[in-house]
Amino acid sequence: MTKSATDNRTLQNRRILISGASVAGPSLAWWLGRHGFRPTVVERAPRLRGGGYAVDFRGAAHLSVLATMGILDRIRERQTHLSATTYVDADGHRVASMPAGIFAGDVEILRGDLGRILYEATRDSTEYLFGDSITGLHQDAGGVHVTFRRAAPQTFDLVIGADGLHSVVRELAFGDRPDPVRDLGLYVSIFGVPDRYGLDHEGLLYSVPGRTAAIFSAPGTDGAVAQFFFTAPDGGRIEYDYHDTTQQQKILAGAFEGVGWQVPDLLGQMPAAADFYFDSVSQVRLDRWSSGRVALIGDAGYAAGPGGNGTGTAVVAAYVLAGELAAASGDYRAAFTRYEHLLRGYVARGQKQALGGRDFLAPATAKKIRQRDRFFRMLPYLPPARSLIRHLSTRTATAIKLPEYPNPASHRA
Repeated sequence: MTKSATDNRTLQNRRILISGASVAGPSLAWWLGRHGFRPTVVERAPRLRGGGYAVDFRGAAHLSVLATMGILDRIRERQTHLSATTYVDADGHRVASMPAGIFAGDVEILRGDLGRILYEATRDSTEYLFGDSITGLHQDAGGVHVTFRRAAPQTFDLVIGADGLHSVVRELAFGDRPDPVRDLGLYVSIFGVPDRYGLDHEGLLYSVPGRTAAIFSAPGTDGAVAQFFFTAPDGGRIEYDYHDTTQQQKILAGAFEGVGWQVPDLLGQMPAAADFYFDSVSQVRLDRWSSGRVALIGDAGYAAGPGGNGTGTAVVAAYVLAGELAAASGDYRAAFTRYEHLLRGYVARGQKQALGGRDFLAPATAKKIRQRDRFFRMLPYLPPARSLIRHLSTRTATAIKLPEYPNPASHRA
């Protein structure tokens, strides 16, 4: 992925603030540090987020970036080793199974474990500001003047929003444009529970029309992960406060009222969950990913939704954005243009694939549930099954040829 240095020009715009310490932010910080930039990451949470749902990487593009970062082996050490994901009926009888590669990719890891690996790989070269957030951005020829909720104001050369679907950076720098968030008519909730379900590196899912509940094992812990997908009544939209956990839990409980299987037990554990997550399943679609000295990466700029390779796209995008800034010697206008040109088609493929997620995750009718289950029962018998499964699980993730950039070591300060 890299070649010998051919460009030793002095880097410009070296001091870069990144908002968000999930996946895209620390991945970008790693590459920026390697190329001689000075990254700072600000994160609203007071500490690294633990637990969380599983994320996966699939195909050569994802894995080669992780290998070059030197973290692929560590990720493999912590991977979930998910063996199968099985649909069950109300009595717990297994009705259909998905091959592990479709759900878990080439390597799957809990999001909290991935976050820790990325943090440990970057903490010596990156300044982290936990428990803080950006409140204002003002750009001029001297840089981006940033105000924070807690820290004193600072000026940075560039600011990158890696702060997710509800990005503060996007709101501050792109607020004059129409709302780019497109709901896909689906809602998701995830939280940790004790593993008292006899799981062995597997996931169990139960569906009724418009609703699916699931339990996944969380290897390396004494817990499991509960996951819920559901559609709004009559295909409408649910209004809720993104910061009001109590309201969100009431919405989830109401959506699954009367649903059998393990659902009542899972919902009973919901109030005690320290990692409760609830949100709409949405995409972000913008005509540009940069505005002056500010750019977006990952879900902040182009969230895809489940099945859209979001985590893998984030690490690939970090490699490309940092590489383009280095190749352009910090000329952010040229770098941002190239970054978007190289990635927009790749992102679009992932977003297109994710559009079918609702019919897969929460089929609207009993007939559609039966059709989905029948497909997975038949899949292993379709010739040639192994290559078909591989194609289905990697067709969008592999749809990019990674550019080569000068050896990062040549740009170290």
